[in-house]
Amino acid sequence: MELTRCPWAGSDLPRPDPVMIDYHDLEWGAPCHDDGELFERLALESFQAGLSWSTILHRRPAFRTAFRGFDPRVVATFDECDRTRLMADAGIVRNRAKIEATIGNASAFRETVAAFGSFDGYLATVVPPPPRHLPADAIVADVPVTTGSSDALSADLRRRGFRFVGSTMVYAFMQSVGLVDDHVPSCFRYRAEGS
Repeated sequence: MELTRCPWAGSDLPRPDPVMIDYHDLEWGAPCHDDGELFERLALESFQAGLSWSTILHRRPAFRTAFRGFDPRVVATFDECDRTRLMADAGIVRNRAKIEATIGNASAFRETVAAFGSFDGYLATVVPPPPRHLPADAIVADVPVTTGSSDALSADLRRRGFRFVGSTMVYAFMQSVGLVDDHVPSCFRYRAEGS
């Protein structure tokens, strides 16, 4: 029996994308507490701006190689040679502003970790648990693109020196790492509030 998923995963398409389906089934909305993974997801969401998520997921292995595993300690040290290398890498999205933002965000990420002990710890101070769930009668149109929490997190990240962290992008990040749970009620991964 085929599982029912959130429509964006595309499992009902004539040729479903296994990369999108795996991301939906295994990552999207699942709580993430690992700082390295949080940095990667934040960077990838920034690169996604104006593009499809499928494009980013299919380039994820190349992004991981190009950005040295998204280790913020390493990315923060990238120099002009690294910038040139990244701009020449056809496997990633070659957008200078997004590349510069990712390198700068690595430094801001490290400073935030130094102040809070972990990025996960920082997030808990701005978006406290438990994650919001959609009500049982929700439909796809009820899934927001921003919330007061994403507005607040976006503003605080910008105050800390992060770039490419508008509220819409930040809300997508929150969905990705389980700070909210926007699986729709028809999806096999849906959990009602309190369940």
